[in-house]
Amino acid sequence: MILPSKHLPQDRALLTVGAHLLTFLALPKTVSALWEELNRHDAGLAATPRRINYDWFLLALDLLYALGAIELESGLVARSTA
Repeated sequence: MILPSKHLPQDRALLTVGAHLLTFLALPKTVSALWEELNRHDAGLAATPRRINYDWFLLALDLLYALGAIELESGLVARSTA
């Protein structure tokens, strides 16, 4: 689930999704804005439906928070400064 495996492709692993989310966090954003940006970006890459659902997106955010990569500041998700 966190890392790719025999039954989980690399692009769906939580670590890969989290790294992809970090690229959108140059500036702090709300969770909704981050979700919308991810969907816009994924829709522009291919005509296929998005690869992850909202639950998987939240699990990736949870993983980033647990790793200390992101923090919540005044309702905005931001990269951790430490």
